[in-house]
Amino acid sequence: MDHQIEDLLEHWLPLADDAWVLAVITVIQGSAYRKPGAMMLFHEFGQEAGILSGGCLEADLRRHAQHAMQTKQVMCVTYDATDESDASYRLGCGGIVDIMLIPLLKENHDLGLIELVQAFRHGQSGFYQLPLVKSGADARLYHAAFYPEAETPFPISDFVRTGIFTQGEECSLVIPLRPRFHLGIFGGGIDAKPIAAMAHTLGWQVTVFDSRTAYARVADFPHAHIVKLTAGELTANHIAQLDCAVVMNHNLGLDAAVLKVIQAHPLAYVALLGPAHRRDKVLGMAGLSAESFSGVFSAPAGLALGGELPSAVALSILAQCHGVLHGATLKHLDEIMR
Repeated sequence: MDHQIEDLLEHWLPLADDAWVLAVITVIQGSAYRKPGAMMLFHEFGQEAGILSGGCLEADLRRHAQHAMQTKQVMCVTYDATDESDASYRLGCGGIVDIMLIPLLKENHDLGLIELVQAFRHGQSGFYQLPLVKSGADARLYHAAFYPEAETPFPISDFVRTGIFTQGEECSLVIPLRPRFHLGIFGGGIDAKPIAAMAHTLGWQVTVFDSRTAYARVADFPHAHIVKLTAGELTANHIAQLDCAVVMNHNLGLDAAVLKVIQAHPLAYVALLGPAHRRDKVLGMAGLSAESFSGVFSAPAGLALGGELPSAVALSILAQCHGVLHGATLKHLDEIMR
């Protein structure tokens, strides 16, 4: 399974009446595998959903989670990889990680997870607020809350990333959450298969658009939604639900028609397959320019990673798209991780 928040919720929901504990990273100092706001769920019979490390913390966390379930208390644990006397010294990341474990109980409304499920089903983004309490606090009195963007009790501009909200003497962790990224692939040929598969592995939602009979077959795209409509038949709702798109019909007219339709929507990333001279022809046929798109328009599509086979092209496109969606600078890691 993947470890997106929606994957955790889908794992929890069918067994919501069982005993669970939510583990969340609250603070890190130095380097760590996951950042503050990363979450994981532990089930009473040993099932897990999500990850908080590369595998070095989970066994010990499971022990703490069982104790939290039995006592119905919040537990706070610290793993210090800078201290040679600490059992977690061999972790390898070299940082300090604080984790809070909170039992899901009927008394605390399962930490509001059902509200997260409902919000994501409606494509709604928002903020998950978790009060920071001391270890041993009564979990039955714990109150977590999910706020849609328009209803937050704090300025949302302060929480583009997970952070601490202080109000008087009380502090809480505020985690920005959103539904899965949604990729639209326009063109269901054989070279679209690795793009759809990789995007699914990343935890994205994938829709393949192609009205042609021999294309976009369900067997070729087992994890994607298939839409068998022409560009002219697509509605605004088809495009409005997308975050990004790859246009790869291998047909000048079809690609031009698609670009004309999606250009009217604020997609963060649009990629067009093919060389620069083909791009110019397609844009000309559509009556558009590269500046017509509100987000990043990548044509030729992707990053110059080398390789020419479909899987390499897919990696190139999705690497660039992933960076754009996450607001990354697309620099070498050694330039930003000091």
